[in-house]
Amino acid sequence: MRGGLFITIEGGEGAGKTTLIHALAHKAQQQGHEVMITREPGGIPIAEAIRAVILDTGNTTMDARTEALLYAAARRQHLAEKVLPALEKGMVVICDRFIDSSLAYQGYARGLGIEAVWEINRFATEGNMPDLTLYLDIDPEIGLQRIEQNGEREVNRLDLENLAFHRRVREGYKLVEAKFEERFITIDASVSPEQIADQAWHHLEDKIAGKHKI
Repeated sequence: MRGGLFITIEGGEGAGKTTLIHALAHKAQQQGHEVMITREPGGIPIAEAIRAVILDTGNTTMDARTEALLYAAARRQHLAEKVLPALEKGMVVICDRFIDSSLAYQGYARGLGIEAVWEINRFATEGNMPDLTLYLDIDPEIGLQRIEQNGEREVNRLDLENLAFHRRVREGYKLVEAKFEERFITIDASVSPEQIADQAWHHLEDKIAGKHKI
């Protein structure tokens, strides 16, 4: 179906996804792999426009179902226009968030139901799922403190949610892990960025080696 590898990085707010993504991309490039870094929602103009609506701090009245549908729409365009073409070229695609975020945030934390949000996204993705998902697990209170201390990071609408919401997101990820345990790897994100990168690279390297054996 595709020659490349689709790797997604998941985690709550302030988990350190961006730092890890760049570390993994650097290691993969050093080994001669062609790598594309992208993000959700976003990555292409249409999806970035949707991202601006979703994460606008002024849109606090957004309905949960509207939010879920907007994420799915952005995901579809991003997948069709950017991710799948890169995979067809044999690239390693490392994406900041994908379907699991919708399941944890909208499905569980917003109370829409993981299965309901899964059905929306099955239509959007046509069954195109990650080869490997690395989930950075961290206490939400620590993650939010990191955001406050990072003056360069954008503050978005999700950052305005209370601590209880972010705790539900973490619970949601645990349920998502159980649903997709064959591709889902949890990494303790309370350790140093270097330790996180070492653990993550171990799993990615194994996946790359396995792909080359096929």
